[in-house]
Amino acid sequence: MSHSNNKVFLMKSNKSILLIVFLMYVLPGYLLAADDVAFDGMCAMGMSVGQPVETDCSITWKDENGKTYCFSTKGSKTQFLENPEFNAVKANEYYSMNDTQKLTKRMQRYRSKDVKKFLKNHIDKKSEANSGLFPLYDPLTKKIQPVVFKEIQMMRTLHGYGFFPDVIFHDKDDPNKKYWVDFWLKPKGEKDLELLETRIYKGPRKYDGEWKLMTRQPVPWWWIPASEHPGESEHKRGWEIMSAIEKYIIEQRDENGMIKLTVPDSGEKVSLEYIGLHQPVRRLKEDGRFFACTDFRKEGSENEYYDVDFWLDDVTGNITVGDVRVHKIPEKIDGNWVQIPKYNFDDMEHDVVP
Repeated sequence: MSHSNNKVFLMKSNKSILLIVFLMYVLPGYLLAADDVAFDGMCAMGMSVGQPVETDCSITWKDENGKTYCFSTKGSKTQFLENPEFNAVKANEYYSMNDTQKLTKRMQRYRSKDVKKFLKNHIDKKSEANSGLFPLYDPLTKKIQPVVFKEIQMMRTLHGYGFFPDVIFHDKDDPNKKYWVDFWLKPKGEKDLELLETRIYKGPRKYDGEWKLMTRQPVPWWWIPASEHPGESEHKRGWEIMSAIEKYIIEQRDENGMIKLTVPDSGEKVSLEYIGLHQPVRRLKEDGRFFACTDFRKEGSENEYYDVDFWLDDVTGNITVGDVRVHKIPEKIDGNWVQIPKYNFDDMEHDVVP
């Protein structure tokens, strides 16, 4: 066979292989009607045990009503079919939960010592890469404070929201200059945890020649609930709105910890660093939407602060951010940076959310 014939043969063979792969693994997922697929195509066995796993629906099973169940592996399908009626009921129970209920269920797999071990490993790795000192970023000074780990002092658990260990660090040169730092962690995937936020709750300040721990304002939202089992009520509480806003900000941040927003009128896109959230949270009487104000600082600036409003609703049962508006922008007047409003909500009737 000539070289040119070999080339044609190989091209045809490759096309045939691609066609076979498409027919076996890709096409099945496209052919399934959304209404006939259970749990949005998530692994049915995973859903039955409260561990959502995405699939391509290449491994499936149909029940007697024609409903298609997808699986991540052949093993998970086999396990599901050992008791399909029971597993389908458990999967439906998990699927019908809201996000808070699902996270509560996943959090039950972790004990306090598991969370503390994960956090200590995180602190150790960061410290080892920084000459034995933990690099603590201080948003007030915009500097990295090299600090020494002292102890994990306590840990709060808010079911449905995450774990909140409190860690004491001290300055590398002065053990009396301490920092009280909160960490926000939650389950990720099936068997892991992820760190969402690191926040200085109390910082050092000198009084009469001695270092004292001073609580920073605003206080993080996770200090507001009095119980570790806040549960749910018919009315959303202020801290629930605050947690949804901060979760949204964390998800939108880039690798440098900034989010990008567009300034009204000018259309300028700015990179902003989140500083804190104002209280109280409010709710419009007209349409029931929640809103709260936050402070951001322009990347690379010391004094250019933006007031950004977050508007949320809970139509689906989960609190979601629907709109983000720049409320006030910094302008330099007589050599000083001041915030200028771009809109106001004075004419909007609202209630304060407790």
